[in-house]
Amino acid sequence: MTIPGFDHRRVPVADGVTLHAAVGGSGSPIVLLHGFPQTHLMWRHVAADLAADHTVICPDLRGYGASDKPAETGPDVYSKRTMAADVVALAGALGHERFALAGHDRGALVAFRAGLDHPAAVTHLACLDVLPTLDMWDVMRGVTAAVGFHLYLMAQPPGLPEQLIGASPDAFFAHFLDLWTNDPAAIPAEVRAAYLDACRAAVPSIVADYRASAGIDVEHDRADLAAGNRLGMPVTVLQQDWGAALGYDAAEVWRAWAPDLRHDTVTCGHFMAEESPAEIARALRELVSR
Repeated sequence: MTIPGFDHRRVPVADGVTLHAAVGGSGSPIVLLHGFPQTHLMWRHVAADLAADHTVICPDLRGYGASDKPAETGPDVYSKRTMAADVVALAGALGHERFALAGHDRGALVAFRAGLDHPAAVTHLACLDVLPTLDMWDVMRGVTAAVGFHLYLMAQPPGLPEQLIGASPDAFFAHFLDLWTNDPAAIPAEVRAAYLDACRAAVPSIVADYRASAGIDVEHDRADLAAGNRLGMPVTVLQQDWGAALGYDAAEVWRAWAPDLRHDTVTCGHFMAEESPAEIARALRELVSR
């Protein structure tokens, strides 16, 4: 499946790694990064809207969709630092040294890292329905942490998570598509099938992405926090009311990283770019106008 009116390209971004990206529109560039368990297709409505006045770039992240899936030979292969460097290289190869960046879920963690590591490239930053990795682990406590059971499963050493998930991948990935969607019609059958097909073919790399978030990504966040590194660009964060559910102040958590912050709570489900695309497109347009 494709985003109507968009070109599809394969762009080398690192040694032995090529990303697949959908590119459309014209104007100032915006890069949109997908989450789990999805591909760039999750941005289909928002991307088409933004393409009226922006060049919109929607890649499949390293390890996902039609992008390359290198073997996990060390913790850095799927660190968010490495994945963020992929995104910056992709934009540069397409002629954009500076760009606005928005990410959802896993893509938001990559976007967050890109904002910290590449402040000269990322002009505006939006993160949808996540906390920074270090803070995510800090708020997951007690029985409420059961909502994130997959984080703990995929944090385990190589072998068992891949075996368990690989034994019934459709049941595993469909669980999240069902549980996190307020409006099932927002992910029609053909899109759902495309997501499941993509995830079924990427179990080791998806697990490696999550495993990095229980190790090296935490180390990178902790080092930045200790060094006083912050996001200097305008930042918009849109989230469900996870703070009320898990007992923390989400805006306060984000403000520690982003002095120029707009934080809003949404009423749609986790897959907000598909459930409320007009709202998300408006928020991104407001962000790039700041």
